Amino acid sequence: MENPLFGPAGSSASFAAEGHTSTLEAPAWLAARGLTAYEYQCGHGLRVKLDTAAGFGAEAKAHGIAVSLHAPYYISLASDDPAKRDNSVRYILESARLVSAMGGTRIVVHPGGLGGLARRDAAALAARTLRRAQEALDGEGLSHVHICPETMGKIQQLGDLDEVLFFCGAEERFLPCIDFGHLNARTLGGLSGKADFAAVLDAVRDRLGEERGRCFHAHFSRIEFSKGGEKRHLTFAEPLGFGPEPGPLMELVAERALTPVVICESAGTQAEDAAAMRDLWRAARGA
Repeated sequence: MENPLFGPAGSSASFAAEGHTSTLEAPAWLAARGLTAYEYQCGHGLRVKLDTAAGFGAEAKAHGIAVSLHAPYYISLASDDPAKRDNSVRYILESARLVSAMGGTRIVVHPGGLGGLARRDAAALAARTLRRAQEALDGEGLSHVHICPETMGKIQQLGDLDEVLFFCGAEERFLPCIDFGHLNARTLGGLSGKADFAAVLDAVRDRLGEERGRCFHAHFSRIEFSKGGEKRHLTFAEPLGFGPEPGPLMELVAERALTPVVICESAGTQAEDAAAMRDLWRAARGA
């Protein structure tokens, strides 16, 4: 793709407030607002039937909306219980089936906890579980689906930047999901200026190469945090106090001609805030 794509994680409060009752209506609603991406939310379970997924995919294709899917939150890649790791592989496979039916090619995966292991050992086990998941996808003809391990917001969770880049180094088809709000929360405000964002982007490029450094998956929202990291997602309209702020990142995306899929996870205003990021990017590009 030539330009970054912008869209929400799930539907904004305004979608229902305007009388919409079906997710099938979301692609047209987004396209009317100049948005180009949508992340289907399956964090609480994979309850979507394949025919429903296909119908959503047809609507998304008709309106030029790129679809990704958030896999269940309860995936635990480094669990000390082999059955839970097996289930995690199954959830990733089922997520891949759904997103493929929707015409999408990206699934976002939370790594989960440490499973009682030291961080280094947990990361190694999680990487092995992800490779098993990729083998399962390949076995079902789903090699076109990219698994996107996500950076996480709580300090005690797997998924700092280094760990996510380590996971992606295990398989060239994995794409990092860089959640900038999570990174800011787990570093207790570490993304405070343009240089901080640049350091993240540099690390992705240096560890994973130019292509993945250009077309990575991204989540963005302002997030309240405490000493343990993430507490809750905020909106762009709330008073300043917790970041990160999107402007510096959008400047870098424009200056470096990057083409990420940028999914906004603001609390209830995710479509509106996704549009705000698109506008910041356009302004930085001089469009």
